[in-house]
Amino acid sequence: MKSLKFIKKKNSGRDVSGKVSVRHQGGEQKRYIRIIDFKRDKKNIEAKVISLEYDPNRSSDIALVQYKDGEKRYILAPVGLKLNDVITAGNEVDIRVGNAMPLSAIPIGTVVHNVELTPGRGAQIARGAGTSATIAAKEGDYVHLRLPSGEIRKILSKGLATIGSLGNVDWKNRVFKKAGTKIHMGIRPTVRGVAQNPRSHPHGGGEGRSGIGMTTPKTYAGRPAVGKTRNKKKYSNKMIMQRRKPGKHS
Repeated sequence: MKSLKFIKKKNSGRDVSGKVSVRHQGGEQKRYIRIIDFKRDKKNIEAKVISLEYDPNRSSDIALVQYKDGEKRYILAPVGLKLNDVITAGNEVDIRVGNAMPLSAIPIGTVVHNVELTPGRGAQIARGAGTSATIAAKEGDYVHLRLPSGEIRKILSKGLATIGSLGNVDWKNRVFKKAGTKIHMGIRPTVRGVAQNPRSHPHGGGEGRSGIGMTTPKTYAGRPAVGKTRNKKKYSNKMIMQRRKPGKHS
């Protein structure tokens, strides 16, 4: 669908002045950005899945759906979604893979993805390949959601979520056989600071295989790299019911 995609602009990690502000970016292959419908705001209108496609900009696959009024949109493709399946978004729809509805209308224990943190803003949680979240409990205007990391967080029950778990589960097992594959993805090599010269990095220089050589380890820009480097208190921390388990990432 040409109307649902545009060429991705490449900046290779450079800011408006042309200087590298984000390292390890560049060499990306030309690609198109697909416009994904994260809001699912066409309520109570059936949509038919007309194709399942690969998206180079994300780990999960996408599906092209066509609504009864003729409009076409891309959505994230969950496990079990097939060609010619009919999906719907609304407040009172069936609990079926691909259907979207408010968290308040979804039974406890249901697996969901594409979850909104703020109602109407669009999905922000569980959008990667093979990920899903589980509704653990309901409490007033909030729903307790068990996230892929194991964290349990309170989320407003008016926010939309899509039934099912996202597909392309084997994405995490992909083996990058050569450096060129990473370059095509826009990822440039990362060189250790101790392997550079002292002009390029604070850790550089020295005779032979020397270490950092300073009392306080620093980043490439000379900022401290140990101890407390940021304020970890967030306004949303009060919404966390249970912290994620150490070492568990998804």
